[in-house]
Amino acid sequence: MMTQVPDTPQALYRALPSMDSLLADAVLAPLLQRYGKAAVKAALDSQLRTARELIAQERRLPTWCANPSLLNGYLVDQLSKDYSHSLKPVWNLTGTILHTNLGRAQQSEAAIRAVTSVMRYPTPLEFELAAGERGHRDNAISGLIQRLTGAEACCVVNNNAAAVLLMLSAVAAGKEVIVSRGELVEIGGAFRIPDIMRQAGCTLVEVGSTNRTHLKDYEQAITENTAAIMKVHTSNYHISGFTASVDEARLGQLCRERGVALISDLGSGSLTDLRRFGLKQEPTPQAMLADGVDLVSFSGDKLLGGPQSGLIVGKQALINKLQSHPLKRALRCDKLILAALEATLIHYLNPETLDRELPIMAKFARSQAELRQIGERLQRALVPLFSPSYGIELVECQTQVGSGSQPDTFLPSIALCFNAQGGGSLMLLEQHFKQAQRPVIGRMTQDQLRLDLRGIDDEAELLAELSTLGVQL
Repeated sequence: MMTQVPDTPQALYRALPSMDSLLADAVLAPLLQRYGKAAVKAALDSQLRTARELIAQERRLPTWCANPSLLNGYLVDQLSKDYSHSLKPVWNLTGTILHTNLGRAQQSEAAIRAVTSVMRYPTPLEFELAAGERGHRDNAISGLIQRLTGAEACCVVNNNAAAVLLMLSAVAAGKEVIVSRGELVEIGGAFRIPDIMRQAGCTLVEVGSTNRTHLKDYEQAITENTAAIMKVHTSNYHISGFTASVDEARLGQLCRERGVALISDLGSGSLTDLRRFGLKQEPTPQAMLADGVDLVSFSGDKLLGGPQSGLIVGKQALINKLQSHPLKRALRCDKLILAALEATLIHYLNPETLDRELPIMAKFARSQAELRQIGERLQRALVPLFSPSYGIELVECQTQVGSGSQPDTFLPSIALCFNAQGGGSLMLLEQHFKQAQRPVIGRMTQDQLRLDLRGIDDEAELLAELSTLGVQL
C-alpha cells in the first residue's frame, strides 16, 4: 500500500520513482527483453516527463504511481505503436481495384512464395548456373517475355516512368522525338511526357492537334535529326467525337522507310484480352510488336497484376542500348521485384488457370450473382451486431479498374452499405473501421459508408473483422 505523500510539489517530485528503480522492476522485464533497454528507457522518460507536468499543473501524482500495472499498460501501448509497421494489411473495399494509394496490384501466392524464398536464401541473381559464369539479372524475365509477346528481348526497371525515361535517354538523347499533341499525357504525380523528354535530353516535336493527327503530320515532321516517333497510350483519359489518329502498323511502315525508331509508352499494359470480364480490349505489347513497334514500355503493377516495375520489350539491338546505358543501373530492380515478376509472368503461360491464380483477374472474374450471395451472407450476420445505431443494406454499384486504366469502363458490383440511425455517426464508424486490426477502407457516398465487395479477399476473414468491430461499438 502506498504511503501518504504530502501534496507539496517538492514532496510529490520526490515521490516519483527513479529511472533505475523502474528499470529494475520485474514487471517490465518482458518489455526489456522484447524492445531493449534503450527503447523502454525512452518510453519511461516520456511517462516521467508527463508525471512532472501533472505535478506542476495539478499538484498530484499520476495514477500509475499507486498501481504499477497501469504503467506497464501505458508502456505496452506506447512501444507497440512505436514499433508497429506502417505498411500493414488493409481491406480495399473502395470500389477501385488497382488503388494507387493502397499499393495497386495484390500479388499471387506464387509470387509471395518466390519473394520469401529469395529473401531467405542466396539466389543466382546475376549468375548463370549452367555456364558457371556471371549472367544478367534480366535474363529470366526476358526469356518469359519472349515466349509471351514474341519480343526479341526485355529490359526491366523499377516502374513505367523509369522505363520511358530510359527508353528516350538511350534511343534519342540530343535528337528529336515526334509525338501527337493528343498524346502528351500527364499521369499521377504531375509526370508529363514533355517534362520527361527534357529530362532525357530529347527535343519534343509536336504534330497534329489535340483531337486529330494524320500520317502526313508525322511524315512532314521527320528531319535528319529525328531519332524516333513515339506513341503514347492515353489509358487514363478518352477523347471522343471528331477525332483521328494513326495506328502503329502505318507508323511502323513509315519509320522503316525513313530509318527512325518507333517507340511506344503503353502505360498500364495488359498481356491478355480483358473483354471476357466485360472490360474494353487494351492494346497489348504483343500486338504492338507485331505492328512494327521497335520498343514498347508498360507497367508491371497495373493490368499485368505483378509488382511495381516497368518493362521495355522489343528489338534486341535497342534493348542492348538500354541495358548498357548508365541510367539502367540506377533504375534496375532488386531480386525481390524480379522474383515476384517472374512468378507473375509464369501464370500467363497457363491461360486456363490465370483467372484463378492472379488476384486482379480473380477480382475481374467475379459475377454479380456471386457478389450478391456474399453480400447477403454478410448482411444477415452483421445486422444484429450494428443495430440499432446502424442499418445495413445491399446496393448495386460500379467498380473501377483504377491506376489510370480504363477510366470510362466499370464493372457491376454489390456494396454492403452502412446507414446511420438511432444516434449513429458515419464519420465515427468510418474512423472505427480504419482503426481495426486490419483496417477496413470503404467509400463515403450519398450518406452511406459503402464497402464494395468486388475487392474482398476472404469472406470469412472479413466477416470476423466486421463482427469484431460491431461488438466494439
